[in-house]
Amino acid sequence: MERAAEAGAQAPAQDEGAPVARTWLVRHPTEWRQVGIVGVYLGLLMLMMFVPAARHPLVLIPAGMLSFLNAVVIHNHLHRGIFHSHRLNMIWRGVLSFGALYPASANVPSHNLVHHHFGDDGQPDWADPQHVRFRWNLLNLIHFPNIAGPNTFAGVGRWAATTKQASFGRQYLAELAVAFGLTGALLLYDFWPALLFVVLPQFYGARCILRINLIQHDRADTASEWNHSRNFVGRAFNWIMCNNGYHTIHHNRAGLHWSELAEAHRREVAPRIDPSLDEPSMLGYLIRTYGLGLGRPAARDVGAAEQRAGRVMALPSRAARRAAAEQAAALEQATAREQVRLEQAV
Repeated sequence: MERAAEAGAQAPAQDEGAPVARTWLVRHPTEWRQVGIVGVYLGLLMLMMFVPAARHPLVLIPAGMLSFLNAVVIHNHLHRGIFHSHRLNMIWRGVLSFGALYPASANVPSHNLVHHHFGDDGQPDWADPQHVRFRWNLLNLIHFPNIAGPNTFAGVGRWAATTKQASFGRQYLAELAVAFGLTGALLLYDFWPALLFVVLPQFYGARCILRINLIQHDRADTASEWNHSRNFVGRAFNWIMCNNGYHTIHHNRAGLHWSELAEAHRREVAPRIDPSLDEPSMLGYLIRTYGLGLGRPAARDVGAAEQRAGRVMALPSRAARRAAAEQAAALEQATAREQVRLEQAV
């Protein structure tokens, strides 16, 4: 954790792709998809909260699905801030935190630093798939958030105490106050509707995003350069998921904007990974792996594909790419501080 903090942990990894013409308010035109996802999700929560006729499974189920996508937006936003304005990005973290009922900034140490390195200075990733070991694989999927969640927030606390980043601490506490303050106010206003139609979707999305760590990395080789992650490459799925199905390239080039991941996956990842790690459908994978199969699938030897590709398609090592991403993050943090100073001076 100490090593990662020195790289400027507060900021997301930044631009690796081609420059995009400046757009109004947001850094990339595709970001309006993410803003829309969150807007519709929060709208459904408020609709169920204040309009009794809307308290129906046909509204609750989409709200739960959008809660998961809200957590996906947290992931993307904490890598690449959506807005030009640093202040607006910080406010948006608070909005997302309410939708997930946890501080969005927790993703900085837990995901950007620890998970992307598959370890915590020699200790396992807080969301390592090996934290669950049931013989019946469905139980691993069900129970995983009960292990990964406490591990994550304990780890965030250790990281904050170790690095003593005052700006992170203030932002984290502000997001905590927004998430639990607004939710608590709704519970006080009308307890049962708030519990069933606000808190329940919030919890569903938060627990599902933790399960993604298991789904994407279980039985992959996290020590390898390219075969450390499972990808879900369906086109419609990735439109909805803002390309979060392309996980290998995201790990290896964390600074790429999510809109660029599909092409980068086809160019860099597909020739280098074992075909079993490119899944056409997440739903099909879940049914096959956790529904139809009782036991945990055996680990595959995926080294052959990587070795074969390495002879003809060499790239800088994953360690080198990580170092470049961390340097870019440190640069963006310095830029963000200067932007805040200029905004305050106006």
